[in-house]
Amino acid sequence: MLYADDALLVLDKPFGLLSVPGRGADKQDCLSQRVQCRYPDALVVHRLDMATSGLMVMARGAAAQRVLNAAFATREVNKRYLAIVDGELPAPGTEWGVIDLPIALDWPRRPMRVIDHESGQASVTHWRVLTHNQTEGTSRLELEPVTGRSHQLRVHLQALGHAIVGDALYACPRIQAKATRLLLHASSIELAHPVSGTSMRFVSPPCF
Repeated sequence: MLYADDALLVLDKPFGLLSVPGRGADKQDCLSQRVQCRYPDALVVHRLDMATSGLMVMARGAAAQRVLNAAFATREVNKRYLAIVDGELPAPGTEWGVIDLPIALDWPRRPMRVIDHESGQASVTHWRVLTHNQTEGTSRLELEPVTGRSHQLRVHLQALGHAIVGDALYACPRIQAKATRLLLHASSIELAHPVSGTSMRFVSPPCF
C-alpha cells in the first residue's frame, strides 16, 4: 500500500498476482480480494495483467469509483510503464515514437490479442528509449498507453519487432528465456483525487 485515504487507495502489485479473481477456486487469491479484507469498501477501477507489476488504484465507495472510472474513460489519467525489450531500438533521446495499430481478441487463442486492421479497436502507445544494454542485446523503454486495451503494450511491442523480455504469451522462446518474469512495470500514475480534485502523482521503481 503506497497511499490510502477515505476515497482512494494506491497499490503496488507484485508480478504473478491477479488483479481481480479469475475463474476457478485456484484463481480467487488476487490483489483486490486482499485489499478488501482490510478495506471492505474498496472497489476496482482498472487492472494490470497478472504478469505485470506496479501501480494500481482502487476507489473507496461507489461515488469515488464513478469519478475514477470516468477519469480513465476520458483519458484524464496519465500512466507510464517501464519495459525491457529484445533488440536495440533507435538511440535514446527525448523524442517519443508512436505505435498506432488496432487490437482485437484472437478468438482461437483466447486470451491472446492480435493486430487486426479490419475489426480491431483503435490502440495507441507512445514509447521512447531510455538506455541500451549491448551485452544483453536489449533496450529499456518508457511507455505511455494512450488507450487501455488488454495486453496493449505487449502486442504493440511484438508488432514493432521488439517483444518484451520474459513475455510468455507474445515472445519467442529465446526472448522468453532472457528473464524469469515479464519485464513490464507500471512505474507512475498521475490523476486527480476523486473528491478534492487535487492532482496527485505516484511513482514505483521497478526491480529490474
